[in-house]
Parts: sequence; C-alpha cells; structure tokens
Amino acid sequence: MRIIKYLKSMAYEQYRAVCKQLNIPINKYKLWIKTAKVLGLSKSAQLRLKWIIYYNTRAKQNASLTCRHFGIHRSQWYDWFNRFNETDLTTLEDKSSAPYNTRKKEYTSLQYARVVELRKKYIKYGKFKLLDKYQKKYSDDKVLSVWHIQCIIQESGIYYKPAKNARIQSKRAKAERKKKITEFKKKPKLGYLICLDTITKHWNGKKKYILTAIDKYGKLAFARMYNNHSSLSAKDFLLRLNYLLDNKVENIQTDNGSEFMKHFDKACHNLNIQHYFSRVRTPKDNAVCERFNRTLQEEFISLGNMTTDTEIFNRKLTEWLIEYNFDRPHQSLDYLTPIEFNQKYMKVSERWSSSTHI
Repeated sequence: MRIIKYLKSMAYEQYRAVCKQLNIPINKYKLWIKTAKVLGLSKSAQLRLKWIIYYNTRAKQNASLTCRHFGIHRSQWYDWFNRFNETDLTTLEDKSSAPYNTRKKEYTSLQYARVVELRKKYIKYGKFKLLDKYQKKYSDDKVLSVWHIQCIIQESGIYYKPAKNARIQSKRAKAERKKKITEFKKKPKLGYLICLDTITKHWNGKKKYILTAIDKYGKLAFARMYNNHSSLSAKDFLLRLNYLLDNKVENIQTDNGSEFMKHFDKACHNLNIQHYFSRVRTPKDNAVCERFNRTLQEEFISLGNMTTDTEIFNRKLTEWLIEYNFDRPHQSLDYLTPIEFNQKYMKVSERWSSSTHI
C-alpha cells in the first residue's frame, strides 16, 4: 500500500511541477488518468474512472445521463460512485469475492486414523464403499460423510497407483483453461467471430458428418461433408474456411466436441485464431449456427440432395451455398443477401465469389 501511495504521489508531483513551470492550471481529471496508468489499474477500474470523469464533465453531475451513456444500472453506478476516493484510485478495483470464513476440516484425528486404516486395507475401494465399510465397522460414528472420506484420501495421498494419479493431477494443473464464449466481446466486423458446428447424418446404414460455419455478424456461410469425425477433418474445414474469408478469421466458436480439439486447435494457434467454446449442454450459445443447420437440412438435404457419395454431395452443396450467400435474402440483414450486406457495410473481397467451390 505504501508503494502505491508513493507512485501516486510521484505522478501527482511530476504533473504538478510541469503545470507550475508552464503556468497551466492543474486538471485533476488528467491527473486521475495519469495516476491510473502509473498504478497499472485494470481495464474494468479504468472504465469506472471514465464513468466518474464523464459524470463530472460532460454529464454535469447528472447520474441518469451517465448511466444511459455507458449502459449501466443506477444501482451499479451509485455503488462505485460511493466507493470512489480520488486520493486512492484503487478503490475502483474489484474486491476479492472470497468468503471470510472458509470451510475447515470437520473430522477428528481418530476419524482420520480409522479411514487411513480402511483405505490401506481396501486400497481399490472408492469413497462410497469406504464410507459403507466405515459405518458398519464404527456404527457409533454417524458424523463422517463421503466428502470427509475424499478429503482424508487426498491429504494422506494413499492411492493404488500413486505415480499415475500424480501424472493425472499434474496434467489437470497444467491444462489450459478453455475460453468460454461468455467471455467474448462482440464486434460488428466480417470474420470477427465464425460459429462452427457439426451435423451427423445416418443414411443407408452409413454415418456422414457435415461441418458447418457461419459468420456471426455478416451471415456468410460455408459447409462441407466428411467421412469421419476426426480433428484432421475439422482442421481441413478450417483451412478452407480461412482461405474463403481471405485469412480474416479472428475468432472461432465451437462446442466441446472431440473434432474441435488436437489438430483443429493447433491449426487455430498456427493461424493466430482465438478459439472459444460454448458452454456444455447450452445450444443457445451457438444459436446462429444452429439456425443455419436447420436451414441447411430443410432447404437442401430434405429436398432429395442427401447422398453418401461425399464428392457428389459437396458439389451439390457448393451450388446451394452460392444461392444461400448470393441470392437468398435474410430477415436479420434487412432482407439483403449476405454478400450484399458484406459488400455494402464490410467491403468483402471481390474474389470471394470465385473461391466458393473449394
């Protein structure tokens, strides 16, 4: 805290000295911005500082106008406004949400010793079976639960294959956290977010997979059938899609399917594309692609175009995609076609039409 106060005072003294030399009145709002940069405040804290500055300058201390301008609720505004202290800008930072009273061990040393003894005797038993054994052997103790058993096993480290368990725990610790689509910030730009999905079709005793993609904003769509459900197929689809959009794909959204892992994920990394995932069992996270899948099935597949010959199917599908992107008006685009919309607002490449057949 002393270091923060020193940095803040240093920024203030430097700004004050420059203003004094140039005979310029001190602008406290500029000082706040300079101090925020010196302190290294988070983006959310700097945004809240903008609320305060806007409230005191352009809004002329009108809370309603400030809330409307930034799209925030009045209760949220007043909460941060009351916290704000101009001598300590760190008051705009998020406070820790960790509970004051954390959960502590609720078992005794005697219970610990008993469970360890049972664990060593029945090393392959899970926590539920161990609890059953414990309750039968020590019928007087009804307090112990499955959670207690699990905590004691973890603390004692008694596993049937400790080396294997250590590797699994290490992998889990090193595993990269998936970026959820709920963290994504939308932007009206062609290729900024492309939504992908897979349609599985059973036909004449065979299983075929149709990978689909659609631009979240401009509604440009692409699809292709594959014989298998591998990440190599998904990688091939991504490379074709990226070529169609002139290497302008910036972010990809998929579900948690295995086809969107390994080779597909590596391709995203090599192409510098951010990979976001939908939440598990939440199809509404990818509603745009789900709607395109329905259109594809109703307006193309169900009209007699389904075949297990991948080459023939993809040739027919290409013709339908040209119609979808160039001729079919979209209500969400004010009844423009995707190409018309993107050429009007996004300046899509003129060579896009000649590349649709890949």
